[in-house]
Amino acid sequence: MATVTETIRPDARPLVRRGVLAVTLSVLANAAVLTGALALDVAPGFRALAWPPVMFLTVGGAVGAVAAYWVLSRVSETPDRHFTLLAAVLLVLSFVPDLVLLSADPAATVAGVVVLMVMHVTVAAACVGALTRRVGVSVPTDGPSVEADDE
Repeated sequence: MATVTETIRPDARPLVRRGVLAVTLSVLANAAVLTGALALDVAPGFRALAWPPVMFLTVGGAVGAVAAYWVLSRVSETPDRHFTLLAAVLLVLSFVPDLVLLSADPAATVAGVVVLMVMHVTVAAACVGALTRRVGVSVPTDGPSVEADDE
């Protein structure tokens, strides 16, 4: 006698909505930080503090975070916890290239590098907040849902 196993695929729409929210919040937050940094002229000539690289890397980082959360949601019993830990580790590691810029780029200033680090923090906070249920961000779904506590 053959056994039939039904595979139920989770609805991806809530994650897509939270992913769009994460990317949008990241872009808006870093746009505000960059606008302030440019207005204060914290690092004249420091190319890392320009619109194209900041927006490109902000979107790339946030999309990478969404992809990481998607993978974790499929392989982990506690994706929120694992994603938060992964985000914290990657945030600390993301400061290393910024610090290297102080010695590698003559236009880099301490204030300019601190601004880059603040932008890393804003993307991490936006992504953790939007993708996990740790900070109470609620994105409506199209139907009833049961949210399990993954702690």
